[in-house]
Amino acid sequence: MRRIDVTGAGGVRLAAWEFADPPKTGDGEQAPGVLLLHGLMGRASHWAPTARRLAERHRVVALDQRGHGRSDKPADGYTREAYIDDAEAALEQLGLAPAVLIGHAMGALTAWQLAAKRPDLVRALVICDMRASALGAASQREWETWFKSWPLPFATLADVRKWFGEDDPWAERPNRARGEFYAEVMTESPDGWRPVFDPEHMLRSRETWVYDAHWEELAQVRCPTLVVRGLDGELGRAEAQEMVRVLPHGQYAEVPDAGHFLHYDQPEAWRAAIEPFLDGVPAP
Repeated sequence: MRRIDVTGAGGVRLAAWEFADPPKTGDGEQAPGVLLLHGLMGRASHWAPTARRLAERHRVVALDQRGHGRSDKPADGYTREAYIDDAEAALEQLGLAPAVLIGHAMGALTAWQLAAKRPDLVRALVICDMRASALGAASQREWETWFKSWPLPFATLADVRKWFGEDDPWAERPNRARGEFYAEVMTESPDGWRPVFDPEHMLRSRETWVYDAHWEELAQVRCPTLVVRGLDGELGRAEAQEMVRVLPHGQYAEVPDAGHFLHYDQPEAWRAAIEPFLDGVPAP
């Protein structure tokens, strides 16, 4: 895995991570590109199992989006337009286009908004557990309350894993993978373990899309698109199937025994869901 710095909107420095040397096709051409976009509070490393598998036949890059991972965390600029422009800049500066975009949650929204804006850059799209409907003000208030409930700082990473995997009121049942997911976005500080992101930045990022529906932009996506949900995730079956209906070239898949972090806690089943779709995407 190697780091490549990208300049995003407003000059923000973004860390992109390429997970293998780019494979070559039989005629010596570079393999088709894939850009992986994590969700709110995520980071590029959450895609590692997916990236390593896809890197056998694709040039795979995962992006730490602004405010996340090793990318810059500016005081402001957490707009929908900034996230979209960052992904656009990454595709162009890395020479990935026309690429397959694979996004989880907020990253999926960024992916389909970019596909609607710049169809020339996106040849296929995978949407992982992201709703097109508005979530509303109550949802945003719940998130504000949830962030305040975090017992920061955590004394150890084991405490992080236990709280998010077992003790967090938002965890419906013990979930080891959920604990590991959040442990991966913590960093050690003088007083203990804290998130690598600023929770206030996360709330500002979220408020730019949580009050609005995104069906219109979804309908503008012209490339082949796979909508994937975990059976216990945040995207319900009825809404997922309506998203597929609205998409001009939509397909549907679901992952059993998986929640919102389906690509992370069920990597084999996740890859089994997306690989047949990727195999059918026309070459660029």
